[in-house]
Amino acid sequence: MLNVPSQSFPAAGSQQRVAPAGQSRNKVALKPGHSLLDWIRLTKSGRDLTGLRGRLIEVTEEELKKHNTRNDCWTCIRGMVYNVSAYMDFHPGGEAELMRAAGIDSTDLFDQVHRWVNYESMLKECLVGRMAVKPSPALQAQTEKTESTHLNGLSAPPPLRLEPLSAPPPAKDHRPRYDWFQTDGTVNIVVYTKRKIPSSGCAVVDLQGDALRVEMLLGKMSYLLYWRLSSEVQGRVDVQTAHSVGKVQVCLRKSAKDKWTQVGQPLELHDTFTQCKDRGLFYRECVLVSKTEVTHDTQVLRLQLPPGSRMQVPVGRHVYLKTSVQGTDVVKPYTPVDQTLIPPAQSSAEMGLHIHLMIKIYPDGVLTSHLANLPIGASLSVGGPEGSFTMRVLRDVTHLYMLAAGTGFTPMARLIRLALQDLTLLRKAKLMFFNRQERDILWCSQLDELCTKEERFEVEYVLSEPADSWKGRRGRIDACMLQNFLERAENSKCLVCVCGPTGFTELAVQLVRQLDFSEEEIHIFQG
Repeated sequence: MLNVPSQSFPAAGSQQRVAPAGQSRNKVALKPGHSLLDWIRLTKSGRDLTGLRGRLIEVTEEELKKHNTRNDCWTCIRGMVYNVSAYMDFHPGGEAELMRAAGIDSTDLFDQVHRWVNYESMLKECLVGRMAVKPSPALQAQTEKTESTHLNGLSAPPPLRLEPLSAPPPAKDHRPRYDWFQTDGTVNIVVYTKRKIPSSGCAVVDLQGDALRVEMLLGKMSYLLYWRLSSEVQGRVDVQTAHSVGKVQVCLRKSAKDKWTQVGQPLELHDTFTQCKDRGLFYRECVLVSKTEVTHDTQVLRLQLPPGSRMQVPVGRHVYLKTSVQGTDVVKPYTPVDQTLIPPAQSSAEMGLHIHLMIKIYPDGVLTSHLANLPIGASLSVGGPEGSFTMRVLRDVTHLYMLAAGTGFTPMARLIRLALQDLTLLRKAKLMFFNRQERDILWCSQLDELCTKEERFEVEYVLSEPADSWKGRRGRIDACMLQNFLERAENSKCLVCVCGPTGFTELAVQLVRQLDFSEEEIHIFQG
């Protein structure tokens, strides 16, 4: 519900988005003078956007419900109430979508499509106050019971201890565990994930000051270790991964050769195993070290992580770029790629030192135009990784088909390499790549090179606005194209992955279903 370049991941109308079944989320044309930059200017103009002249109040549920009209619209996100009336004309999803949040706690609605957005920064001038705490029925009943027993001259029962509701933990055998050991100069944390790790890795390690955060991204689950270290260490960390046995070792170098009795004091959520979607975003400051031109309007940005960080982004996951534009934080998600489609072999110690992002530059894009002008050596905050793609959907796949349009190619880039390297049963991987013109094809020469080197891989290009000299396929996606492309070999297990603009993706999925592919045989990259 905030006016950022991308409302969710991927953004509506972007190359990596499809609306959930039965829903449509179209961007609306904003009036002149109602862009993101215009909103930022308005928030800094000194105008009273709350109607309270700078006062902060405590808002009851009854009071919140009263403010549910176009010109008097309050909503609550994570316990904080905002007056979003002034934002109506700036919202890319339109007034109707914002009005869905009018007069209610819209946290769940917000999380469905905007969970990563830094709404505190975007709406800080619209802050009305905090929601009043409403006692839970259980606590209220306990209080009444306590008062009643005192009236009868009896001693009060022990206070009721309320535990937060949470999903039941996974089976004990599936929970990762850790151990640690030390030498005179090092401290080593070893995580046993109890499952095979993809060649792309799964460890995200951050040493910030005296705090060490180690996260394992294991399918839909996240395992977190988090300490305030017992003693000072040097700023660099090393990570070694034994993929086949699922072991990850993090090595720290002691600043002094003293003996540690423990790794450190546990911090919040230490040694927890939970759904990835329930983890908060964690950011680290990265440095832009290079820009490489891919096409006339697309670049690969290479970001170097700080010495104390290692980020092994699982295939199909995305990260978040956050930077300040005119004093306001702007955040947008991107799917990392490798430095090239056919990267040189890396040791596990070298993995996770850099993040490569393939970004299309839009002249009127607030963030992308900022990135285009960003000098080498500048800093960017990188959060995540996040995403729903897991290796489970690739289990026993023999034929992998990919339908991509434009920058919808980015999740396919690493998926191709993963499939060819890690899927032992794979017999064929085929990409049908849709673009407007030949100059728009991303990594065209590398795709062609991979075809010559790897007999299991094929690529077919389709252009909607080709030059007269183009000898390949022309037009837009249709049933005839897919019928010839999506072949079912004998004793095969197929998976069709789709990524592109909303219209393309919805049509592609509809056509694939008409060819009798089941829901389990279709994966839509939608973050």
